[in-house]
Amino acid sequence: MNDPDAFRSAVGRLPAGVAVITLRWRGTLHAMTASAIASVSLEPPMLLFCVHTDARFRDALDDVDTWSVSVLADDQAPVADWLASPGRPAVDQLARVPHRPAPVADAVWLDGAAAWFDCRTDSVHRAGDHDVVVGSVLVAEQGAAGAGGLVHLRGRLNGVR
Repeated sequence: MNDPDAFRSAVGRLPAGVAVITLRWRGTLHAMTASAIASVSLEPPMLLFCVHTDARFRDALDDVDTWSVSVLADDQAPVADWLASPGRPAVDQLARVPHRPAPVADAVWLDGAAAWFDCRTDSVHRAGDHDVVVGSVLVAEQGAAGAGGLVHLRGRLNGVR
């Protein structure tokens, strides 16, 4: 591909669900917003997400094998923006985001999400400037029946019901 801007613009038209991945590393809760997340398998249940190879969160995955996913609801765009902002502090980055302990992973679930998962890393695959992290689902739970989803499309976050 000769034109990365053309690729970015074209792939931006592919709607993507937005989630927050959390884990505890070296005694600190870490979080990242992800729009590259997908169901891989129903039997056994597996999810994947993509993380930039030079991200602090990626470094944590070398030491931590369990993590949580909060699939953001349609009204949680401010949470997605905050946890995607470069330069946010590593310590207390979740202080302004209501959350609770995850049931299995040493991580947290964000309150008000549309769904939650606890996962254990099964494999990590290099893919260009990102790594694809595949995890086995340990726990899955749905949020409120009326919760919509948050979708990233054309560089914007949109709520969908």
